[in-house]
Parts: sequence; C-alpha cells; structure tokens
Amino acid sequence: MRETEAKSDLLARAHALPKVLLHEHLDGGLRVGTLLELLREKGLTPPAPDARALAAWFDANAHAGSLLKYLEGFALTVEAMSSPAAMRRVAREAAEDAHQQGAVLAEFRIAPLLFETHGVGGEAAVESLLEGLADSPLPLLRQSGLIVCAMRHLPPEQTERAARLAIRYRDQGVVGFDLAGAERGHPPAQHARALHLARDAGLGITLHAGEADVAERVLEAGRLGARRIGHGVRLADALHDPARRDMVAEVVSLGLHLEICPTSNVHTGAAPSVAAHPITELWQAGVSLSYHTDNRLMSCIDHGSEAFELLHQTLLTEADLLAMALQAARHSFLPDAARQAAQTALKQWV
Repeated sequence: MRETEAKSDLLARAHALPKVLLHEHLDGGLRVGTLLELLREKGLTPPAPDARALAAWFDANAHAGSLLKYLEGFALTVEAMSSPAAMRRVAREAAEDAHQQGAVLAEFRIAPLLFETHGVGGEAAVESLLEGLADSPLPLLRQSGLIVCAMRHLPPEQTERAARLAIRYRDQGVVGFDLAGAERGHPPAQHARALHLARDAGLGITLHAGEADVAERVLEAGRLGARRIGHGVRLADALHDPARRDMVAEVVSLGLHLEICPTSNVHTGAAPSVAAHPITELWQAGVSLSYHTDNRLMSCIDHGSEAFELLHQTLLTEADLLAMALQAARHSFLPDAARQAAQTALKQWV
C-alpha cells in the first residue's frame, strides 16, 4: 500500500512539474478518439473497433520490439489527418494537451510534404497547422511554434523543397527545420544545401541524429549548423570509449542541446529500458539536454508520465528535470521574448 501511495504521489508531482516541449511529432501524437473519428469521416477502417481497442493496438505495436511495427501507425495517422480541417484540429489538440501537461512553451514538428500524396499541398498543410496552434492555449510564437521536417531518405531536391516551404512561413509561426526519417544510410551531409538554405534564412536547425546511427552523426549535425539534436543517445557510446571521449567535449563546446525521448527510444530499440537509458550519464557528463515525448500516440505516453518514469526508474531528481526544462527554454527556436517568459515561469515555480 505504501509503495502504491508513493508512486501515486510521485506521479502527481511529475505531472505538476512545469515543462518545455521541444520534440513532438504531430502525426505521432493524435488523441486516440480523434484518430478514430477522422478515420471514420474518411470512410477508412481502423485496425480496432473502438478507442480502447485502438489504444491497445498502438500499445502492442510499441512493445513489439520492432521499429517497423512502431512506424506502422504513421501511415494510418497521415491518411486520417489529410485535410485542412483535420490538421487544424490535430495541432490545436496537441497544444491543448501540452498545456494540460504543464508546458510553458512547446514546439511541434511534422513533414508537410507527406500530405501531398493525399491531396493536400505543402502550403495548405502548413497554414492549417499554424491556424490550429494559433487557436490554442499556447499562443503561436508566444508559447508555441512549428518545425518543418524533411524526410532524409528522399533526394536532396525534395529536402530543399521542404526547406523553402519552411522559409516561406518563417515569420508566421514556423521556427525551425529538421531532417527526420530513416537515419542509417542517410547522413545529414547529404542534405547540406537544404540545411544551409534554412540556416541562412534564420531558421533554427534541429536534426535527428545519433539515434539509429553512430555518435559521430551528432557532431556531423552540429558542424552542419544544427543547434539542437533530436535524440542523440548514441553519444553516450563515446563516454565509454577513451578514443572518442573528446567528441562529448566538442558537443558541449558547440553548445548543442539534445532533445531526448526516453520511452520512444526504448520502443524503437535505441535504449534497452528507461532505467538503463543513457540520459542520466549524458546529463551527469555535462551535456545540455531535456526530455520529450516524441510520439505520444505511438508510444502511449504523455509528458507527465515521461517525467514520472525518469523519476521512478533513474537517479534523476525533480531538480534535474526542472534544470532540463530551463535549458530547453534557452534552446527554443521561439522569439527571445517567449524564451524569457518561459524561463521566468520555470524559475517562479521553483
């Protein structure tokens, strides 16, 4: 009974912590009920008959030990939300959920060009998503922003198209540019021109790196202009290799910030468990980092539960998580006023 009460108290404290959300994919974070409704509106047959069964379907995929099974849900969500109205709803609800979880600042990401095959152009997709965020409890550019992703397995001309799309909406709520998708075999240097376009236009650069590929990809991303790294957990391998420890020092000297998603990393095979996740040793080594949800629907997680798992299964404390949130706010791509307001809110809570 005491253990149950202790866990309940810890969960309540984890949910109450103020948070900064930098890494969440909109097409991986739909509410289960919303997904079910959108599928039915399009005349699509869901893989389960009701919300509870559909949630169980995603949970089974998350724990299948297969990246392919984990990614299976994205084909479903992209098709379901392929209309301007659905995109507005998904973005608005994502911001509502982040706000309910204690976010004082949130950035959401998506690859808008994925929706072209479903009849929604990139411009219409971005505009709809921005409208949804603007109509949320986290006002656009004051507490929220959108990161445009390009899919790194595509030819460079396609990632350059995504970069130009991001640049077009730079002053309207798009705050960053990312390379997502299959990492191994598709290093960021293949898309150097797209990265240069986005960086020279003043967009923040965050690249998925060092999750499914080696630690060296983290440094490669930083040298190409990234200020933040999506995941970056393989950097911990360098901590155990004397010949590569200087890589960690360079990451610190470059001022790179890692957007770590512990539960998702377990589900995709990048970490064996939350307890054994390298977030703790990277934090103790002085690497700037913070914790995020990645794909709430796919991983059946929310930001409060993510905080709880870290507090429950690792040596990290509430003070550590608050310090991470402060670092995340400092590394946000939102305007300076938004970053400062978020940091003030975090410090006041402390």
